[in-house]
Amino acid sequence: MVARIYKPTRNAMQSGTAKTKLWMLDYEPEAPRQVEPLMGYTSSSDMKSQLRLRFETKEEAIAYAERHGIAYQVQEPNEPVRRRIAYSDNFSFRRLGQWTH
Repeated sequence: MVARIYKPTRNAMQSGTAKTKLWMLDYEPEAPRQVEPLMGYTSSSDMKSQLRLRFETKEEAIAYAERHGIAYQVQEPNEPVRRRIAYSDNFSFRRLGQWTH
């Protein structure tokens, strides 16, 4: 039973940083998922796969895992590099590429 502590990333439909500030603690799956033959639903007998805990900081998540004797792995987030540019930079004389329609 190994837990993973990480900071979630944005999904493809998300432009802002909502729901990416908290740290998550998830359990790695112990049993593989199975396809139910009658209806074709995917199911699992692993109840801990449904558990997801949220923490304000990484230290809180690590303290929780150590307090309860849970083995854990910490995945550090890759912070995106934000470029600050202005609309007027499109018409700057120092622009490297040519501006065309």
